[in-house]
Amino acid sequence: MRRRFIHHATLAASALVATSAAAQQAPATPPMVVVAQPQRMQSNLGGGFIEFLFGDDRPAYGAPPRYAGPAQYVAPPPAYPEGQPQPLYVNTGPQVDPMLEAQRPDLKMDPRFEPREVEYRTTEPAGTIVVDTPQHFLYLVEENGRAMRYGIGVGRPGFAWSGEHRISAKKEWPDWVPPEEMLQRQPYLPHFMPGGPNNPLGARAMYLGSTLYRIHGSNEPWTIGKNVSSGCIRMRNTDVIDLYGRVKVGTKVVVM
Repeated sequence: MRRRFIHHATLAASALVATSAAAQQAPATPPMVVVAQPQRMQSNLGGGFIEFLFGDDRPAYGAPPRYAGPAQYVAPPPAYPEGQPQPLYVNTGPQVDPMLEAQRPDLKMDPRFEPREVEYRTTEPAGTIVVDTPQHFLYLVEENGRAMRYGIGVGRPGFAWSGEHRISAKKEWPDWVPPEEMLQRQPYLPHFMPGGPNNPLGARAMYLGSTLYRIHGSNEPWTIGKNVSSGCIRMRNTDVIDLYGRVKVGTKVVVM
């Protein structure tokens, strides 16, 4: 009996030694590490350009962001890739390009002021522009007692005028520099605004002599037929583009 106990004890000790030796020889299994992926914060800035500028691409608070080097500016792709035809902004129907006209279904232009060819008797020769300020119409005189008629917005009370000038310059998508008199009345105005769809001179401008007055476009068609300007003659953008293509520098302009 004693021999059997010693025999079992010897076997157990041998197994313990073998296990210890195997443990020293076998490579240790690396501990499992679970890394929590940083969660993206929900942005409330909306989409588009603001999201591009201020969008949240940072991990949630509590997870330190990795340093990716200094930020670099990436220019947006061109609106119209080189080699592809650019759209022509013309009035081809009720749908007008948003670049030419603000989308306001609740505010529309009175259909009386839409352009049309009409009978028009005048002593002025064909090619003359006649501005009928009280009736809010601009006429481009044609042959045989006809004229192309456009609706316009004119100077508000105190800014109406009359006279005769000639178109001294024509510009597409002109820049706007408010005159000093306007800045004194409205000091909050920008001192310079580049040409574009939000520019108050619109898509085209025809300058009258050496004055500060212009025949120019507007992306607010609901102002046509009203006394709204500081003396300039305002047209719908699609209409001023049409007129711009029909007249040239030196054209006579009669404002009544």
